[in-house]
Amino acid sequence: MSDRYLTEDLPGIGGTIKEHVEDFLVEEIPLYTPSGTGQHTFFEIRKEGIPTFHAVRLIARALAVPPRRIGYAGHKDAQAITSQVLSVEGVRPDVVIALDLPNIRVMWAERHNKRLKIGHLRGNRFTIRVRGVDEPALAPCQAILEVLEHRGVPNRYGPQRFGQRGDSARLGRAVVRRDAEGFIQAFLGGPHPNESEGVRSARARYEAGDWDAAFGMFPGNMVDERRALQALIRSRGDFQRAYRTVPKRLKMFLLSAFQSALFNQVLDVRLDTLDRVYAGDLAMKHPGRSIFRVEDEAVEQPRASRFEISPTGPVYGFKMMQALGQQGELEEEILGSEDLVLEDFRVGDGIKARGERRALRFQMTDPDLWYDDGVMLRFELPKGCYATVVLAEFMKVS
Repeated sequence: MSDRYLTEDLPGIGGTIKEHVEDFLVEEIPLYTPSGTGQHTFFEIRKEGIPTFHAVRLIARALAVPPRRIGYAGHKDAQAITSQVLSVEGVRPDVVIALDLPNIRVMWAERHNKRLKIGHLRGNRFTIRVRGVDEPALAPCQAILEVLEHRGVPNRYGPQRFGQRGDSARLGRAVVRRDAEGFIQAFLGGPHPNESEGVRSARARYEAGDWDAAFGMFPGNMVDERRALQALIRSRGDFQRAYRTVPKRLKMFLLSAFQSALFNQVLDVRLDTLDRVYAGDLAMKHPGRSIFRVEDEAVEQPRASRFEISPTGPVYGFKMMQALGQQGELEEEILGSEDLVLEDFRVGDGIKARGERRALRFQMTDPDLWYDDGVMLRFELPKGCYATVVLAEFMKVS
């Protein structure tokens, strides 16, 4: 994440988060309630210390259904206590409510006529403890909160968007550039301290050119890496062949991480003016997501000051609306620095990104501050917004 802060003239409090799983509570805010009839069962789970993917696999196994029959609106953190709604097709509510799984509790279950899909949520409510700080830290927190409430929070993509090794955007760049060799070299090499010693050793052996030894060292759960390396060995170094083994879904995810990194670059340049609109800007209306072009900034700025609208930045893609004026020049400059044009996001082989506009800021709702063995922060965020970005403004630490 960038080291720039909207509140950089105010001191951070430091501290640490997630020392204990109960220090980070996330509650999903549903977009709608189940109808009470239909072939799908909606149910809320409260899980502790496990990621959404793993919870889905455990629930599917317990219900004797394939994991693909379970729907969910978003991914939730592993190192946290999280509440979220899921759906399952063809299983009665009473069967779901009777589930007894470690670290997963079913809170309620009710029928609905449609599957729950990604993005079908209004937002998330966070309750977070920052440890290692004393009660006087509440005063600077209050000053920071006042700025964020007045100007908004930078709508940056958080570090979790870029993977455990922080390399997702770099891999996504290789996807857009159709650089098979560059992708495979980064995908299989690059030992990183966030990984286990065994994985680091496997990557080091790959970089040393000992591919057979590396293959034997990659753990079995790293299916995509093992498949790509096996193809590379069998083809005697055909990077294109190895690249073709990487699943489309993973390439799309990595491409989106590259889009996110480019958006963050634009946001960094606009950080000091993220609450201002200029002629040529594409602004987003709140609530909702409708976009319009700013013709007269003197007319529209009062609306931005009331948080009715916000300037947007680019999530680059071949169909993205382009800003004009100084914002348009900035967006062209950043994309040009990558030696890319919008049409390059139509990659081929089913890989493409249409692009969209993303507001440069978001508004916290119902924020609260208090002290309880650390600074306690509670707030609600719209979907797609990162609590880590809020915390960065308060803590100002990596």
